[in-house]
Amino acid sequence: MASTAAAKSPVTIRLCGPRGFCAGVDRAIQIVVLALKEFGAPVYVRHEIVHNRYVVEGLEAKGAIFVEELDEIPPEHRKQPVVFSAHGVPKSVPADADARNLFYLDATCPLVSKVHKQAMRHHRLGRHVVLIGHAGHPEVIGTMGQLPEGAVSLVETVEDADVYMPPDPDNLGFVTQTTLSVDDTAGVIKRLHERFPNLTAPAADSICYATTNRQEAVKQAAPGCDLFLIVGAPNSSNSKRLVEVALRAGAKKSILVQRASEIDWEAIGDISTVGLSAGASAPEVIVNEIIEAFRERYDAAVELADTVEENENFLVNREIRHVELTAADMAFVNGE
Repeated sequence: MASTAAAKSPVTIRLCGPRGFCAGVDRAIQIVVLALKEFGAPVYVRHEIVHNRYVVEGLEAKGAIFVEELDEIPPEHRKQPVVFSAHGVPKSVPADADARNLFYLDATCPLVSKVHKQAMRHHRLGRHVVLIGHAGHPEVIGTMGQLPEGAVSLVETVEDADVYMPPDPDNLGFVTQTTLSVDDTAGVIKRLHERFPNLTAPAADSICYATTNRQEAVKQAAPGCDLFLIVGAPNSSNSKRLVEVALRAGAKKSILVQRASEIDWEAIGDISTVGLSAGASAPEVIVNEIIEAFRERYDAAVELADTVEENENFLVNREIRHVELTAADMAFVNGE
């Protein structure tokens, strides 16, 4: 054993902080767990509660059933709760739930709800709303669905901003998806302002604190990294942005992985410094799993690369606030 340990190559793992779950994701998962404790299985969830298969499968094991639309809930379960995902939903979804006499718990992240309110305020003040975001993302669908059809225009890139033709160039307000690249979004906003000087910003930044903090931590840690691993799902916007940020900030290579089993150890090559972070919907247990996988193969030393401390906490819905949440309830994502 001693000779095997001696043969391991040394590797430094720069472990970013903050990383992983943000307050909105933590709250959404807690809502499903608490609903299961209070009302029993099944609890239905419309769309993935957060973009992470490990989390979804962990909740399924506890009795959650994931559906894409409310008409998939069978008549015999109409009295069971249905939870709306952290990404937010169009206004048509709670209206549909009311029409079906369903009891629902809205797990929309409060910071996404803030963007909804910003968009509605622009609209109320007579402005056409420009939403900077990614087409087809659930959060974008939810934000556009807060306002009448045609009231919101989606702009994804600087190139889109170059050709965008608004109904009234002097009466525009913008909001953004919460999980975008801070740098990319700044470029789009700059171009829109150049073309439309009267463009009105929201009252507060739409990109959420967690997205900004995780990107900043990765920026600080990336220079000198031979490899930067981001834990997250392929459909997680904020996780994919972290891969891009790591490469721009100086990492030689950056890849997105959902589990340690996805790492191609043969392709890694000769490495001495590895960056490690996790998107806002990626659980800490997988970060720990990846560190252990490195320790099995390398003489790995973990170096903390912390930038700011996060202490945000969002309350769960009033209907389930009285239910006790224990560490054991959340061990499937947080570890023991």
